Amino acid sequence: MGEQNAGTDTGAYAQAVRDAVDRALAEDLGPEGDLTSALVPEDARAQFAQRARRSGVLAGCDCVTETYRRLGPEIDLRWRASDGDEVSAGDTVLELAGPLRPILTAERTALNFLGRLSGIATLTAQFVTAAHESNPSVAVLDTRKTTPGLRLLEKAAVRAGGGTSHRFSLSDAVLVKDNHLAGTSITDAVHRARTLWPGRMVEIECDALDQVAEAARAGADAVLLDNMDPGTVVEAIAVAHVNAGSILTEVSGGVTLATIGAYAAAGPDRISVGALTHSAPVLDLGLDLLWTTAHTVESRAEGR
Repeated sequence: MGEQNAGTDTGAYAQAVRDAVDRALAEDLGPEGDLTSALVPEDARAQFAQRARRSGVLAGCDCVTETYRRLGPEIDLRWRASDGDEVSAGDTVLELAGPLRPILTAERTALNFLGRLSGIATLTAQFVTAAHESNPSVAVLDTRKTTPGLRLLEKAAVRAGGGTSHRFSLSDAVLVKDNHLAGTSITDAVHRARTLWPGRMVEIECDALDQVAEAARAGADAVLLDNMDPGTVVEAIAVAHVNAGSILTEVSGGVTLATIGAYAAAGPDRISVGALTHSAPVLDLGLDLLWTTAHTVESRAEGR
């Protein structure tokens, strides 16, 4: 089924990292580069520690590495944690040493990637934990509600947090939603999809039990139970299995950390949560100076 493998190609991921760093550095450097860091002596060197300010799950390490590599290939990066690792407040996740200028230039770009993607991984881990307390077998999926241009990176962050990727693009699978049904029926949509794209996953969004029954009888691979309360989800799953025993069931729509346990207990195979990518708070991390040869820092230290 194309959805679960979407976005996992390593070559595509590596290219997405390079492209994202290209865009981010273009934003930060502007037409004349880092004016402020040019004030720092060219031969100044320094060592820093990237530390977590809050507990969470790390993601985005490849983007950080690529950012520093572009601006200072001679910077020595030593990772103390990897994507998917749980970190606590105060933990050092990365040590870096080398020329001070490029480190200062790259600092914010790298932090933006690490904080944003680690925030997604952290929120995903919270949803997965809450769901598995009620149903250890349920999968927690992301959606296409991602930052334009960063989808592959954000979906990788979801996987780092223990989640599962839904379809990456509109080409990966057929997902018939209510707006599509304004122009066709459930049965016709399933049959036409089978004719046009045999072997592709076909999922039907349902907001009523009669739609679930029709989708199952028509031979859909999965039903998306949209904005149903947990009690109705139990009924919908029963209806789906009566009409097609092996059909996948997925809950979606307004699922929160407070409610995902109840939805998981209702027994679906999957729960998709748009908030994983569109509402994840940034994980707070900071870059702490350990030492520098820069004259200005030495002067401040002598004056204390």
